[in-house]
Amino acid sequence: MDIAWTALALSLKVAAWATALNLLLGIGTGYLLARTRFPGRELLDALLTLPMVMPPTVLGYYLLVLLGRRGTLGVWLQDNFGISRIFTWQGAVIASTVVAFPLVFKPARAAFEAVDGQLEQAARVLGISELAIFFRVTLPLAWRGILAGVLLGFVRALGEFGATLMVAGSIPGKTQTLSVAVYEAVQAGQDDVANTLVVIISVVCIVVLLSAGRLAPGRVAHKGR
Repeated sequence: MDIAWTALALSLKVAAWATALNLLLGIGTGYLLARTRFPGRELLDALLTLPMVMPPTVLGYYLLVLLGRRGTLGVWLQDNFGISRIFTWQGAVIASTVVAFPLVFKPARAAFEAVDGQLEQAARVLGISELAIFFRVTLPLAWRGILAGVLLGFVRALGEFGATLMVAGSIPGKTQTLSVAVYEAVQAGQDDVANTLVVIISVVCIVVLLSAGRLAPGRVAHKGR
């Protein structure tokens, strides 16, 4: 059971960091593509959506090539800062962030595109700055769609397996997340451990999804009536 709770704590930490990063990156990228027009915009959208359709092991390989000891970014990090993110929990965060990013980015872009531009224009007429318009008009109106994407991204990051295994490995207590622990337990023939881990991750995902329903603005507004 100690292995299960350790893996759960690590999985929650990795998923929380990945979700926080995707919240910033997804909102920024979604707003950029929703509000600006430039050549190659749809191509960029397609490239950013690739992690949703590509096998996680392929993404893991790309990350290994990029962050490995011989990779461009990996060599730069090692030479300038003396750090390596391969086979660390930070590597698991990077893998989960990349895999879950489209689930945050796509709903964010759709939510921003659904905001009535006339409301933003009315705020400009009143002399409100662009930054204030974003935080006081655009973001509150788009928050429901963003929240849905963030919660889906969290659950996806929590259950990430393929890319995490390739980038972070399976070091108990250090990089072994719940999904990886399930795989290792099955490979070792420890069905009781695997069953316990599966129940834990299933319960956590159900709790998150139920919380998403309660936090949705539509549900909150309905209760207030």
